[in-house]
Amino acid sequence: MEAIVKTRVKQVLKGDQNAFGEIVEIYKDKVFQLSFRMLGNRHEAEDIAQEAFIRAYVNIQSYNINLKFSTWLYRIATNLCIDRIRKKKPDYYLDAEVAGTEGLTMYSQIPSQTRLPEDDVESLELQDTIQREISKLPEKYRTVIVLKYIDELSLNEISEILDMPLGTVKTRIHRGREALRKQLRHM
Repeated sequence: MEAIVKTRVKQVLKGDQNAFGEIVEIYKDKVFQLSFRMLGNRHEAEDIAQEAFIRAYVNIQSYNINLKFSTWLYRIATNLCIDRIRKKKPDYYLDAEVAGTEGLTMYSQIPSQTRLPEDDVESLELQDTIQREISKLPEKYRTVIVLKYIDELSLNEISEILDMPLGTVKTRIHRGREALRKQLRHM
C-alpha cells in the first residue's frame, strides 16, 4: 500500500492532480476517524479531514519520500485538530468584570461550596425517615441492612458477624432492600 502511495506522490510532484485523488480515496476514512475521535463532532471532523488533504496537497513538496506518507498526513490532521480544540477554549477569565455590573467579577457567579441551611434540614429529615422505615423492617433484614449500609461492612464481615453463609447474607440484603423500597414508595 505504501509503495502505491509513494508512486502516486511522485506523480503528484510531476503535476498529476488525479494521482492525489487516489491518495485521498485511500486515506479519507482513516483521517476522518482520527479527527472525529479527537473532536467528537462529525461536521468539524469532516472539515478538518478536508483541510488536512488540502494542506497535504499544497505542501506535498515538503514530504520526505523516505518516510511513511500516512504518518505525515496524520500529523497534519492531528495538528489541525489541536488547533481547533485550542480555538474553542473560552476567552473569559474569572477575574474579568461582568459586563453591566459595578465591580462584579466572574468569581461572583461561582456557586458557594457551603451548604444551605434548608439543605441540611432536608437531609436530616430524609435520614430520619429512612431510619424510621429501617426500624420497621423484620429483624433479620434490618440487621443486614444496618451492617451493610449504615456501618458499611463488607459482605464477608457481615457473614462472620452473623455466623451465616455468604449466600444467605446476600439474599437477606436483597430482600431487605426490596422491602425498604416498598415502604419508601408509599411516601
